[in-house]
Amino acid sequence: HVQLVESGGASVQAGQSLTLSCAASVYTWRHYCMGWFRQAPGKEREFVARISVVGTTDTADSVKGRFTISRGNADNTLYLQMNSLKPDDSAMYYCAAARTFTDITRGRFAGLGMGTQVTVS
Repeated sequence: HVQLVESGGASVQAGQSLTLSCAASVYTWRHYCMGWFRQAPGKEREFVARISVVGTTDTADSVKGRFTISRGNADNTLYLQMNSLKPDDSAMYYCAAARTFTDITRGRFAGLGMGTQVTVS
């Protein structure tokens, strides 16, 4: 059973930075690709970024150059560094795990966290 716990969401002003974290078990960390998604009220869930077991990354065009996904292998934690935040970035951010890199963007999740709220004003 894949369990993911996000943290780090906050209310910030436009232009500021924020780092989200997602804690996972050791087994999940070693065997699953990870990703970040977000969903704003009234909108569809949106892919943000993904990272493979070996560290290959992919980032959505809407956040490219501003958001960075990374894996903290020492503590089994997924990070999303968000810079130059905009009001349009306001959403609930979710951490996901999947067996393959492709499964992340296809929504074939082995696990999905409860989310952490980011509000940019």
